[in-house]
Amino acid sequence: MKHGAAKPGKIKNMSEVDAADMGPWLSPEELEFVRHKVPMVYVDIVPVRLDETGRVIAIGMLLRADSEGILREFPSGRVLFHEPVRAALIRHIDKDLGSVALPQLPPYLAPFTVTEYFPTPEPEAGYYDARQHRVDLAYIIPIHGDCDPGNDSLEFTWFTPGEARTAELQAEMSDGHAALLRAALGYIGRC
Repeated sequence: MKHGAAKPGKIKNMSEVDAADMGPWLSPEELEFVRHKVPMVYVDIVPVRLDETGRVIAIGMLLRADSEGILREFPSGRVLFHEPVRAALIRHIDKDLGSVALPQLPPYLAPFTVTEYFPTPEPEAGYYDARQHRVDLAYIIPIHGDCDPGNDSLEFTWFTPGEARTAELQAEMSDGHAALLRAALGYIGRC
């Protein structure tokens, strides 16, 4: 057994697991193959600011450019093999919002909604992702620090719940993220 490897049957804390323990990263070709065989698990993060009573006063969104154009969206990404959901949330928050965002994850990680994306653009299929079938666990996460968007984002902006409800803002989002925003507003009682 290599130095630092977990003994069979002994579960390590994720902070003690290094990339070698998680196995090799998938090559782009291997990832493409897997995406066509099994659903991928993702996390979606709806960043919020709270007032002193715990009421949501702002919802944060990234502005990104991709093949579809310039869109507003929430931080999100895959959960890696052997990565706890809590660690995936922290990793994606750090990557997309910066290391001083100071997220406050709840002690019990129950998503406020679960969405399913399909590689078929049919209305009855639900959300659409041309690359894969994926299942997204969505979380509303209070952010207490400053946000500094990652290199793949143009900016990060806070919007009031009233601004977030507008058709104009939602038109700047992909259909999936606009629907996620509406679900989050409903969940927090601000629809």
